[in-house]
Amino acid sequence: MTLTLDLLLIPIAYLIGSISFAVVVSKCMNLPDPHSYGSGNPGATNVLRTGNKLAAVLTLIGDALKGYLAVMLARIILGDQSLTASLNSWLLCGVVLAVFLGHLFPVFHGFKGGKGVATACGILFGVNAILGMATLGTWIIVALFMRYSSLAALAAAIFGPIYFVFLFGFQPMGIALLIVCLLLIWRHRSNIHNLLNGTESRIGSKKKST
Repeated sequence: MTLTLDLLLIPIAYLIGSISFAVVVSKCMNLPDPHSYGSGNPGATNVLRTGNKLAAVLTLIGDALKGYLAVMLARIILGDQSLTASLNSWLLCGVVLAVFLGHLFPVFHGFKGGKGVATACGILFGVNAILGMATLGTWIIVALFMRYSSLAALAAAIFGPIYFVFLFGFQPMGIALLIVCLLLIWRHRSNIHNLLNGTESRIGSKKKST
């Protein structure tokens, strides 16, 4: 492919990221708009507040898959499936950032997106399975013991770049992942405030989180 055609992978990744599965699943299952209740965040944790566990699971899977598929599609089209080449590809770094920004600011849903936890996880698995499993493991451990989805997400966001450097050293992809993790932390700023003052909702709670 030419450089011009390769660069089209970035807007394509953004459009893939702009598909909000919380909104899509809720509409298909006749549930309220996820922007209208709970935290107002179109994500799996908020969808779970409806009591519909299947909808929450489908949202989680969909948001994770779009991150994974955007990265893998780019690697395949670029003919760049080797680990070393991927970690040094600035174009693939652009794809990673584009699909994540698509989730945060989706053009299909009035630029009102989620916080990016599931999508970031899918991206990490697209970059490397071991990296993805290590970061996901961090989220699961914190979520199980503390029962705060936001705290688990923050812990995973902090450790994700650390795991990357530990596994692969300093690579261009590490910069992209660091930006993703910083954006994820920024999107959780209200949750950080709630955690500090003790008003954050726990996993499965139907109580409104502001």
